[in-house]
Amino acid sequence: MVADGQDRVAALQARNAELQRLLESARSSLGEMRDKLAQAQEPPQTFATFVQRVGAHADVVSNGRRMRVAMLPNVEGDLVPGAEVLLNPMSVVVGVAQPERAGQGAIVREVIDDERLLVVARGEDERVVILTGGDARARLSEGDTVIIDPRTGFATERIERTGVEALLLEEVPDVDYDRIGGLAPQIERIRDAIELPLRHPDLYREHALTPPRGLLLYGPPGCGKTLIAKAVAHSLADAVGADRSYFLSVKGPELLNKYVGETERYIRTIFERARAKASEGSPVVVFFDEMEALFRSRGSGVSSDMETTIVPQLLTELDGVEQLGNVIVIGASNREDMLDPAILRPGRLDVKIEISRPDAASARDIFSKYLTPDLPLAASAVEAAGGDRVRVAKDLAERGVDRLYADPNNKSLMSGALIRNAVDRAKTRAIKAVIAGGERGLTAAHVDAACDQELAEARAVASSSLREG
Repeated sequence: MVADGQDRVAALQARNAELQRLLESARSSLGEMRDKLAQAQEPPQTFATFVQRVGAHADVVSNGRRMRVAMLPNVEGDLVPGAEVLLNPMSVVVGVAQPERAGQGAIVREVIDDERLLVVARGEDERVVILTGGDARARLSEGDTVIIDPRTGFATERIERTGVEALLLEEVPDVDYDRIGGLAPQIERIRDAIELPLRHPDLYREHALTPPRGLLLYGPPGCGKTLIAKAVAHSLADAVGADRSYFLSVKGPELLNKYVGETERYIRTIFERARAKASEGSPVVVFFDEMEALFRSRGSGVSSDMETTIVPQLLTELDGVEQLGNVIVIGASNREDMLDPAILRPGRLDVKIEISRPDAASARDIFSKYLTPDLPLAASAVEAAGGDRVRVAKDLAERGVDRLYADPNNKSLMSGALIRNAVDRAKTRAIKAVIAGGERGLTAAHVDAACDQELAEARAVASSSLREG
């Protein structure tokens, strides 16, 4: 009997513990329901933008209206100008909200000071806004895109505009004039036009000579126009004693945009970025490739006449560049005859340099840039030359020139790009020979085969163009 009584007592205790647990769970659930009900019955809170703290009060902007409101002492958070806060129905600041990540995009026209910006929004509507967090000079530059709230006058953050930023490749070119072959006369003229005024500004002022603000490189494709432009940017830093230079590379077709005014905005943004970099003392090269795609003669009737607004925009920017000695505008075109004459007149792109197809002597110089003694050369050829690797490399270059210019008519097919590609083909053949178990290093046979293949492809392309024409 005693044992049965003890078992019943233990069972009742266990049941009592379970009931107690269930009661506590129900009490907790009831408390949560009360809290949720209280939250559901709370009045809505209003979002506002914090402007400044004034004692125990705060100046805020809500729905475009500036107010001075009370602020609870327990409000925590980083209350900097532009921060989002919460107002209760009595218009008292009761908390800090997460900042809004949406807004209107605007282009920075000028950084006024560490806090204020002059921006352009909705076409040409200029207004002054305040950057949240300050330090505008370090964080922004002309041409950047920021998010602004037109109701409060704050700019919250900088955003990347892929459509524009893709056009503004702020490269620091590693190409110098020594890497360009066959264009010595053109390079000398370019250096006279661009570097002399920067290296000897006093002499130019003494002679009342205005340096050119831009130049046009024209000629067939693949002959080194882009390479020269990069070399100019590389050498300008040394000419003005700057730490670095900038090369804003712009492809003409990439500027095209189907929306009215967008192409013009791109052009303005490019020059705004150039002016911002130049004002820091760094030389800037603005390089327009394929210029004939955009800046055709107005009224030619060969396009949709969109150049009637695009060309004047470029002319305006070119005239404005005259005030900045560190900005050089370089244009490249395969069809200079299609460009608007106003762009080519003296005072704009006034230096015009033809980059022609290389002759045999120029081709020899180009080959020497790519067929160098430090390449893997065939051991048999080096041994036959008495170990003179320089001589072997020169012989290979001469072999390539003889092969490419065996027919005088081949000159109309030649370009620096073709010569470089021929050398690359020869190197590929040398690699495949090693893989197949043959002799390591470049040979005359590799150069001959590569040149023949390049010529065959160039003739095929030229014949196809003639048939289509």
